[in-house]
Amino acid sequence: MSTLSLIITIAQVILAVALTGVVLFQSGKSAGLSGAIAGVADSFMGKNKAHSWDAKLAKATKWIAAAFIILTFVLCLL
Repeated sequence: MSTLSLIITIAQVILAVALTGVVLFQSGKSAGLSGAIAGVADSFMGKNKAHSWDAKLAKATKWIAAAFIILTFVLCLL
C-alpha cells in the first residue's frame, strides 16, 4: 500500500467517524400529532432557523459527506 493511499484511507476513516457523529447529534424529525402542532410553532416562532444548531449540523453533514464521497472516488482510482 502506497503512502498516498494510506493517508487517504486514514482521512476517510476519520471522515466516516465524523459523519456518523454529526448524524447522531442531529435531532429527529417530529412525527404524529405532536409533530403537526410543533410544526406550526416552528414556522411561526423560528425566524433564525438558519443559525440554529441543527442547521449547522445539517450543513456539516453535507460537507463531510461530499468530502467522503470524493475521497472514495480518489481511493478507487489509486
